[in-house]
Amino acid sequence: MKKVMYNQFGDESVLELVEQVVPGIQKDQLLIRVKAVSINPLDWKVYGGEMKLMSGSKFPKSVGIDFSGIVDQIGSDVTRFKVGDAVIGLLDVFKGGALANYVAVHETDISPKPANVSFEKAAALPVTGLSALQIIDQLAAVGPKQDVLINGATGGIGLFAVQIAKKRGARVTAVVSTKGVEEAIKWGADTVVDYTKQAIKQLNQQFDAVIDLSTKLSFKEAKSLMKPRAVFVSTLPSPLTLLYSFVNNLISGKKLKILILKPTVDGLTTLTKLAETDLEVVLDKTYSLSNVREAYRESRRTKIMGKSVIVLD
Repeated sequence: MKKVMYNQFGDESVLELVEQVVPGIQKDQLLIRVKAVSINPLDWKVYGGEMKLMSGSKFPKSVGIDFSGIVDQIGSDVTRFKVGDAVIGLLDVFKGGALANYVAVHETDISPKPANVSFEKAAALPVTGLSALQIIDQLAAVGPKQDVLINGATGGIGLFAVQIAKKRGARVTAVVSTKGVEEAIKWGADTVVDYTKQAIKQLNQQFDAVIDLSTKLSFKEAKSLMKPRAVFVSTLPSPLTLLYSFVNNLISGKKLKILILKPTVDGLTTLTKLAETDLEVVLDKTYSLSNVREAYRESRRTKIMGKSVIVLD
């Protein structure tokens, strides 16, 4: 089988498509024939060496976190799935390995694919969808009639965060580029701010939750946009930021929360049910496995509307 791997940290040039043996499975595992794999910013942060503390520095390493596919084999202890089932899932966010023709997983790593969603769109669900759920339901604890600001609302997480926040009854202000205005309105945002025409820090409003998905707005800058007992959510974990958030949250009513994705079976199930009803999945572009370098290069350098995925044969 083919698998994307790398033997040193660097840019997209370190990614290699190599031949590997199809992995064997243990009695509590399943072998999945991969149909599509989502591209996530965390991917290039890991292979670029920015996340060494979490990913380690031992090579070779693999790429790709979330995927869709078909169950090819099951171990004797597997009870929830059978051969031929269509599934979505995700691997360890710092180790990857989904960009391969086959992956070995545990039952807790996967969920049934939403029946009404294509394999390409389904691959875009797990990482960003679970991130959005964790941000809206846990970190920000968004509820009815709360005012929520989502900065970077048309990216992968933003796509789902806007929709889920609206489902929770919030009033959503989405900050986007000009090309994202119509999409944000379509997803249900009550107010849309085009940051090319209006600076976010000049908004004359305060919010119960400020969610920064662009990595451009700092907690210090966001404080003027926050109500006295509000939450700021960042998607940039680092030891220093985690320490600062711990100290800040002990003494300040304005809380700093940091997303560290914690996948769960319940989360994947909730996500699947949302996708089977009316959760919209938007694909910016699809790529073939042979164009993996181009796929990551374009995704890293350009603003993506929704998600991009790599489709396997």
